[in-house]
Amino acid sequence: MKLLLVEDERRMAQALSELLRQEGYEVDAFSDGSEGALAAASGIYDLIVLDVMLPGQDGFSIARGARQAGASAPILMLTAKGEVEDKVRGLDEGADDYLTKPFLTQELLARLRALSRRGAATALSEMLVCGDIALDPATFSLENPLTGETVRLSEKEYRILEYFLRNRGRILTREQLAERIWGLDCEAEYNKVEVYLTFTRKKLAFVGSCAEIKAVRGIGYELRCSEERS
Repeated sequence: MKLLLVEDERRMAQALSELLRQEGYEVDAFSDGSEGALAAASGIYDLIVLDVMLPGQDGFSIARGARQAGASAPILMLTAKGEVEDKVRGLDEGADDYLTKPFLTQELLARLRALSRRGAATALSEMLVCGDIALDPATFSLENPLTGETVRLSEKEYRILEYFLRNRGRILTREQLAERIWGLDCEAEYNKVEVYLTFTRKKLAFVGSCAEIKAVRGIGYELRCSEERS
């Protein structure tokens, strides 16, 4: 599970990063709010942990920007402030939970597990549909409702189609796809993007879909559903 941590207190950031990695999370940590905002808005994370007081951009604006960009990952906000007004503002800006410093690590981990379950339950209940594509997150299957054909997808194929469907109308770069599927440290994985796009195109063809993943020269790739091509 990919987790974004935005925390400017160096010792706390290092301690939390180590703790979270020991718990099995894949952690990207930023100390600057502006850099954290770009990461939060990227949509590649499953969980986001934000401090409120940050240089460059505060946690409230990061949460708001992430939601405006379409990021759906649960957000846990950390702050030394305990006032009700701050908690309300954080939740209104898009946070899902709020933890006041100092806190016990056991409580942090429990809250993250609860947010993970909530996010997973939401994802499993949501069928993604575009034209003659129906993506079922409960079974990792691709169906064409017009033909009735269904095929199981590999994890990478599913995540590629899910990313395209959640970003309909947008051109996604190779870098964005690589980061979403393989993580931020993925330079060695860039050459795999086209390989897995080929696999995914074959699955679309197998179910008789008219959708296409088109290469946009010099920019990236775009999913064009049948309803958008007619």
